[in-house]
Amino acid sequence: MADAALIMSVTFAMGYIASLIRLPPLIGFLSAGFVLNAFGHEEVPIIDTIGGLGVTLLLFGIGLKLDLRSLLGREVWLTSSVHMLASVVAGAAFLWAVSLTGLALLTNVSLGKLALLGLALAFSSTVFVVKMLEERGEADAFYGRIAIGILIMQDIVAVAFLTATSGHLPSIWAISVILLWPASKVIRKLWTRIGHGEMQALFGIVMALVPGYLFFSIVGLKGDLGALIMGILLASHKNSSELARSLFHFKELLLIGFFVSIGLAGGLPNVADVLIAGLLLLLLPVRAAGYAFLLRLAKVRQRTAWLTAFGLMQYSEFGLIVVAVGVDAGLIDAEWLIVVSVAVAFSFIISAIVNAKARTLIEHLAARAPEQDPMSLHPEDRPADITGAEALIVGMGRIGQSAYQRFDEDHEIVPVGVDSDGARAKQLTARGMRTVEADASDAEFWQRLIGRDQVRVVILAMPRHGANLSVVKSLRAAGFTGTISAVARFDDEAEQTKKYGADASFNVYGAAGMELADDVMRREHS
Repeated sequence: MADAALIMSVTFAMGYIASLIRLPPLIGFLSAGFVLNAFGHEEVPIIDTIGGLGVTLLLFGIGLKLDLRSLLGREVWLTSSVHMLASVVAGAAFLWAVSLTGLALLTNVSLGKLALLGLALAFSSTVFVVKMLEERGEADAFYGRIAIGILIMQDIVAVAFLTATSGHLPSIWAISVILLWPASKVIRKLWTRIGHGEMQALFGIVMALVPGYLFFSIVGLKGDLGALIMGILLASHKNSSELARSLFHFKELLLIGFFVSIGLAGGLPNVADVLIAGLLLLLLPVRAAGYAFLLRLAKVRQRTAWLTAFGLMQYSEFGLIVVAVGVDAGLIDAEWLIVVSVAVAFSFIISAIVNAKARTLIEHLAARAPEQDPMSLHPEDRPADITGAEALIVGMGRIGQSAYQRFDEDHEIVPVGVDSDGARAKQLTARGMRTVEADASDAEFWQRLIGRDQVRVVILAMPRHGANLSVVKSLRAAGFTGTISAVARFDDEAEQTKKYGADASFNVYGAAGMELADDVMRREHS
């Protein structure tokens, strides 16, 4: 218990310090791993177990929300394929150039070793990217879906690599995983009878770990891949979104173990290790530029391309696995595990800082880039048409849908919904609620709306306070003079929203209570 208390205390302290200096807490968690390593905690099995559970639930959650059709777009499969090949070549070439400086670790390095290290540096971190997207609430935005699709394509390459280097093929029983498809139909029926609350959350954990991770591991396949596929098979259930939400905080807590384990991995670096790791960080902007360039070729808008590129710029924890395989096979020195672990950890820190400022950076980059013909862009990146709208509801969750219905049924105002989730926009439109796909956090959001001149009311009903605040500022900066009303979860958030230009801001819990009381009184007098 004493060790557990020390680990938790150091992790909390470092996470809190990171928050105080306006950095993501995960940077503190990574730093906690290095601090604990310095105090002799080189191997903490429980941390690895906790982190592994977090990654498994993360992939299960991705599967619950994944549309497999998103993998078929050229912006996903072509970008991921070309970028990975180019990254292996660029990484190997860069290390060869560094070897000319005479660094001991790179002397007499063979082409095969360089290619293996290049492969280790070619992957982006699934854990980091998905966590970042979920914190922003943008996993379902167009750029978020592109990023997740590219990560899944990389995971497929990872599975192929592990299979090829394991020395044995998957078990003959691996073919039995196809039985999960008919079995999932029975599981979905069972799920319907479970209800909500803790039993549903426990059901999700069991599905991720047993028919997902454990079953795939037994037949010689990657367990995390099983968790992802199990999530995909259950995604069509009506409660899939609710289950993903119920697992969110539990998964977030477990993932702290993952980030601490990255800092613990490999041991303490020496000066040469840090120097080589630092040189590897010079490839990060090249990686980001490569993603942006390839996505531009796929007819993706500049902003979408750079958001995706910045999100994917870091190295991956899978790089450590690639290097470990090389060490076990005697292909490369064990010291490379320390170098790559430091590079991965530092790349997380740099990526977190860059992504915190991504939108400001993108505005500068876009201002200097050539203009793009809107009609030549990917259909999901073209300007949204809201012609005829008098009220704009941004964020079409339950609150947004209720506001839409109230405008549509009780007031003489024509509403149009806006949501960054393309699938939700299509579903609501099919139900008769006109909804367009657009990213309200885009600095050009207001200018990119066709037919915006008649809008006189904007309702901001997104779940994240930061997103609502950002839209208020961008609307006022763009010259919108109509009424803006926003939802908030806390009174201080409501006051801040009004300070930045909203005409009104309502606490969702207080407003729900008032609506309930009004409904009771209407029934009392009817």
